[in-house]
Amino acid sequence: MIAPYVSPAARYEVTVPPPADGSTRARAGLLTLTHGAVETPQFMPVGTNATVKALTPDDLRDAGASIILSNTYHLYLRPGHERIERLGGLHAFMDWDRPILTDSGGFQVVSLGDLRVVDEDGVTFRSHLDGSTHRFTPELAIAVQEALGADVAVAFDQPVFPSSPRAVVEDATDRTHRWAERSLAAHRRADQAMFGIVQGGLDPELRAASTRYIASLPFDGICLGGLAGDETPAQRDATLDVAVPLLADDPRPRYLMGLGSPADLLEAVHRGVDLFDSVLPARVARNGQLWVPGGHLNLRNARYLDDPAPVQADCPCLLCRRFSRAYLAHLLRAKELLAYRLATCHNLTFTLDFMSRIRASIRAGTFPADLADLRMRAGRASGSEVAEKSA
Repeated sequence: MIAPYVSPAARYEVTVPPPADGSTRARAGLLTLTHGAVETPQFMPVGTNATVKALTPDDLRDAGASIILSNTYHLYLRPGHERIERLGGLHAFMDWDRPILTDSGGFQVVSLGDLRVVDEDGVTFRSHLDGSTHRFTPELAIAVQEALGADVAVAFDQPVFPSSPRAVVEDATDRTHRWAERSLAAHRRADQAMFGIVQGGLDPELRAASTRYIASLPFDGICLGGLAGDETPAQRDATLDVAVPLLADDPRPRYLMGLGSPADLLEAVHRGVDLFDSVLPARVARNGQLWVPGGHLNLRNARYLDDPAPVQADCPCLLCRRFSRAYLAHLLRAKELLAYRLATCHNLTFTLDFMSRIRASIRAGTFPADLADLRMRAGRASGSEVAEKSA
């Protein structure tokens, strides 16, 4: 067992280290935060605007969520971090009594394209809501997250697309390092953990240098940023194979930002990643794509209009316990709001159950041997590319 990393706001213990034979870097752990404990590997549903779209906090608990992510940029713009602070903080505001991680807002700000300008001090941008001008600096990003009161804040960074030219990636990575130091210096809340972000794109040299640099700073966890973008799965795997071995003796949790399909989650866990987040399970659910063992069902397909079976017979979610494929197919066509709730409940239940199965395999010491079965359950392709199956 690897000695736990202890800070005032976070304690991470690797409960099952990777096997000595090197057959996998997968590991199991326990991350203890101010509002509770999180078993890893773990997936975080995304509640961008202080809600996972269409779901209540009880829906999230029933799906198996132990931690969720909310978005700093969006909550800063609306309703405003100061208002949320006056109303008792994010946990009280959204009635969620388990851990919350807030991202830095860097991805959203930098992704605004012509609506933003990056300089050494920060980013000036125009709101996507009303065109008003705002400015984010590392100091403000941390102040916003402290006001929100999340269990985990994330350092402000400058992400770029993985396919960007090397000079662009290098410049953004160096700036991310300088902003990481400023984020740490600005952070004051003793009850809030803080994660730093590794950048470096797909370049092995830049990625390795960034991993070493961020790991040298006193963060509570290490985010692997700049992925889950326009890279191929093979490129992502190769990049993880550069970064994660450099963290082999580092006791802190590793968090790959923005990854969400079951197949991709499995391969990243195999390479040693502990935490994930993505809007993907909820987003594809609202479009009628329901994840099932081995693939997905597209409930917008006419074949399901007369199908009385549940989406997945052994699934405990609200949709599968009570309603048929035909009913959901109808709700989607009628654009009834209940469709979005039921479909999202299912996809998040499937995803979180899949992570639970991975953890059980790691704890049993059978994870490398179980990979083939887990890959079959996940569907071998990612996201919307998985083949449709009749569950």
